[in-house]
Amino acid sequence: MSKVVVFNHLTLDGVMQAPGRPDEDLRGGFEHGGWARPRSDSAAMGSAVGESMANIGALLLGRRTYEDFYAYWPNQPEPNPFTAVLNNSQKYVASTTLEEPLPWRNSTLLKGDAAEAVARLKEELGKDLVVLGSGELVQSLMRRNLVDEYVLLIHPLVLGSGRRLFADGGAFAALRLVNTRTTTTGVVIATYAATH
Repeated sequence: MSKVVVFNHLTLDGVMQAPGRPDEDLRGGFEHGGWARPRSDSAAMGSAVGESMANIGALLLGRRTYEDFYAYWPNQPEPNPFTAVLNNSQKYVASTTLEEPLPWRNSTLLKGDAAEAVARLKEELGKDLVVLGSGELVQSLMRRNLVDEYVLLIHPLVLGSGRRLFADGGAFAALRLVNTRTTTTGVVIATYAATH
């Protein structure tokens, strides 16, 4: 059975909204977009991505993340190692508003309830499903006990507002620390296994 691995940037107060750029996600009047960029340590973060992607069978994305990634990654030059991974990987997309065919190559729309579809994929695939961003999708998978591992890039920053990965009233999760390292910019890369 494959694992569902959540890979996300977070602040110390748990915000995951718009780490990449100022205009990435303005919902709720969010004004701190691009907060992760000043602390990027491409060598350490690239290593963490590489380890998470080593056993990747597919990417699992929510609609907003899928559309945001599609607007950016297919247009990036190939020397960027993330470009090839994101463009060439199989992508499963959870959405109730998108319709097939999806525009980004190797993309498949999940049919019906996303959590049920992911549970089926875990049984069928021999490799892991890696979730990038996709906060609402992650929360729905957490409610169904479908997340097996979290790779969290925890930035030394408190924003005080924004969408959080672990929202108030969310699902209970007991986690076990598997690995940790610190980048040159103070980002803690912590890997946690779910103990379900």
